[in-house]
Amino acid sequence: MPKAPALTSVPNTWEFLRDPMIAPTGFREYDARWRYPEQINLPGMTALGLGLGTQMRARGIDPVIVVGNDYRDYSLSVKNALALGLVQAGIHVRDIGPALSPMAYFAQFHLDAPAVAMVTASHNPNGWTGVKMGFDRPLTHGPAEMAELRDIVLGGNGVPRPGGGYEFVGGVRQAYLDDLAGDFRMTRALKVVCATGNGTASAFAPALLERIGVEVVPLHTRPDYTFPNYNPNPEAMEMLHDMAAGVRASGADLALGFDGDGDRCGIVDDEGEEIFADKMGVILARDLSRLYPGAQFVADVKSTGLFASDPELIANGARADYWKTGHSHMKRRVRETGALAGFEKSGHYFLAGPLGRGYDCGLRAAVEICRLLDRNPGRSMSDMRRALPRTYASPTMSPHCPDTEKYAVLARLVDRLAGHHRAGGSLGGRRITGIVTVNGARVMLENGGWGLVRASSNTPNLVVVCESPDSEAELRAIFADLDAIIRTEPSVGDYDQTF
Repeated sequence: MPKAPALTSVPNTWEFLRDPMIAPTGFREYDARWRYPEQINLPGMTALGLGLGTQMRARGIDPVIVVGNDYRDYSLSVKNALALGLVQAGIHVRDIGPALSPMAYFAQFHLDAPAVAMVTASHNPNGWTGVKMGFDRPLTHGPAEMAELRDIVLGGNGVPRPGGGYEFVGGVRQAYLDDLAGDFRMTRALKVVCATGNGTASAFAPALLERIGVEVVPLHTRPDYTFPNYNPNPEAMEMLHDMAAGVRASGADLALGFDGDGDRCGIVDDEGEEIFADKMGVILARDLSRLYPGAQFVADVKSTGLFASDPELIANGARADYWKTGHSHMKRRVRETGALAGFEKSGHYFLAGPLGRGYDCGLRAAVEICRLLDRNPGRSMSDMRRALPRTYASPTMSPHCPDTEKYAVLARLVDRLAGHHRAGGSLGGRRITGIVTVNGARVMLENGGWGLVRASSNTPNLVVVCESPDSEAELRAIFADLDAIIRTEPSVGDYDQTF
């Protein structure tokens, strides 16, 4: 029986190169994330692969798995260490090489493989690594599967078996791009700033957009794993502001930005205004609900209240369901409800049949946004933005909170907010009418405004988002009151960004 991994180890020691070391906090709600090599070493990744293969066997999954890696200088080494553990568990590894996460999900269908393990730190900065994995396409591991995997790995309960193997499978990138483009070609002229932050999507997004007939204005589209300009994260204001500058300089019709593993898409319109993905989701849902009357949509708890209140969606018979933030939670909910699409404020779009296969793909979303504009040749993206009921929303803000403390901190904050509600309290001068606790606490206000605090599932942070239907001043007042309650917790640190 393999030895249980150490929880900590010291680099540049004999043991560090020999024995697995894994920090337990890396097993998160729906994927795995570690600082590398401070929190996991290469033998630790091999132990993770052995544990994942053991989990596959225990669940009766056919022993075949697709693996890929994002474009970072250490991701290939991490993937190879993971693959070694999978082979030790008797699993046949089908390696598709450097990839986007949605390309790996696509490969499950394209290669008819039951399982996937994508080595990526997603939008996290360099110095992080991780794995997104799943057995039931298009789903990925949720909390139950992650807890089970954690117990197998940390308990040293991986079971070596014979029969494992390895093969490299070429041609998947081209098949993925073929699938995304299909036979669609633009019928109107469209100039798009394509921003990839020098990340993995640099090898995909410009080629895809050109293929469907878009004039591409490249913005940091040379793959460079040092990320010389900024971390590729289209939810971060730094990247969005750069995209806006690109639009203004080029006269483009919009900008599309992609994160480090290509499963998210950010949008800036022709006037250089950022459209957060939840509002873009409402714009798409308006158009799609005309094509598919009575369609069901899912939005995460960080998203705008317009999914439930927008008059046009109501007139089209669209139904909305607010659910837990997180790509694994959202994929499950889209499938459970039979939704046409799911939208997450962070930029994940989950397009189900007939639009897609239900997994999150930033490039699939980009094609659908281009289709939207093609179906509405007389309208600009700013026209569509202005047609929405006006609300004032904050960016997603992330005050630091240690992984070992954040869930206990959140539980206390939820209790305080519930007590504030029971006492007839308010945020921003608006009476609290209810608290949705499906994922943290979304505090609902009498005029439709709200404030959210939840724990980040993949970084040592809380997550805070607010929205007002009335004014920027009220938005700031809601945030100030919510933040005052959050500040009662001494372990909560500075915000990564404010507004």
